[in-house]
Amino acid sequence: MSRERAKRATLPPAQENIDKLEKVVKQGNYYGAQQMFKSISARYVSAERYSEALDILQCGACLQLENGQVTCGSELALLFVETLVKGEVPYNEETLDRVRKIYEKFPRPSVPQNLDLADDDDMQKLSEAIAAAKTRVECCSSFLKASIKWSAEFGAHRYGSPELHEMLADYIYSQSTEVDMVKVSFHFVRGRNLKKFASTIINFMGKCYPGEDDLAIARAILMYLSLGNLRDANKLMEEVEKEMEAKHLGFPQSELMQFVNYLLLTLQRDALPLFNMLRQSYKSSIDRDPLLNELLDEIAKKFYGVQRKNPLQGMFGDIFKMMGGE
Repeated sequence: MSRERAKRATLPPAQENIDKLEKVVKQGNYYGAQQMFKSISARYVSAERYSEALDILQCGACLQLENGQVTCGSELALLFVETLVKGEVPYNEETLDRVRKIYEKFPRPSVPQNLDLADDDDMQKLSEAIAAAKTRVECCSSFLKASIKWSAEFGAHRYGSPELHEMLADYIYSQSTEVDMVKVSFHFVRGRNLKKFASTIINFMGKCYPGEDDLAIARAILMYLSLGNLRDANKLMEEVEKEMEAKHLGFPQSELMQFVNYLLLTLQRDALPLFNMLRQSYKSSIDRDPLLNELLDEIAKKFYGVQRKNPLQGMFGDIFKMMGGE
């Protein structure tokens, strides 16, 4: 018998180990349980019993997260994704559901309200809550980004699973103490839930700096267009307008919104001169956010074959690499 086959034969069914480890967690020995979840699952991976290794890691991640052990839980969640890759597990509804179950265990506490900022104890509570929120978002983001990468490699859309992108957008938006709407929009445009995206934009518009609500809409529309997705860009605009009307909210009336509406009409036909004229005419509005010009360069490439003069660098370069741009 080969060494690998011997390993397979000597390992007990995964459930036996899971039952033992659940008891360790219930005793509150989270650190000890963490080391055992990692070492025991590694034996199953080494023996190429990937399905059982996944069972152990999923159980461990969920148990630790349920008990508020975010760092431990996310570490096991990442090992779960690494095992999906090692085992070359294909992307399908069943496996997506397993990832979703881990995601749903990430805590969603709210930041303490009605605190007295002149009180040292209240300030300490606020500081701790903000630090904990940052850790949660970083941990959940790492897990879902790894899951998105796995899904793209093993059978989902080339940008990764739309459902996973939606999960990440929702968690970043709901749990960040300072929301980065560019990151949120980046993931929503790779999802399919236009209604949720529209609702999130409108919610954000009520929180952002005065006079910047139109930027949230413009960035989202241009992000769709930078992927060559004119259909969903139009649908999102319609959804935002419809929901704002239903809530009796005034739609932003600005030059930037005029530009976006004209742009959506222009891209329906082969009209590069008109596209360039629009950019020039509304230059002062577009220049309010450097990202808009970067997105417009990518839109010109996607719709009219215009090659970029300068390679994308820095933050924008990273964004477009993730977007699938060259």
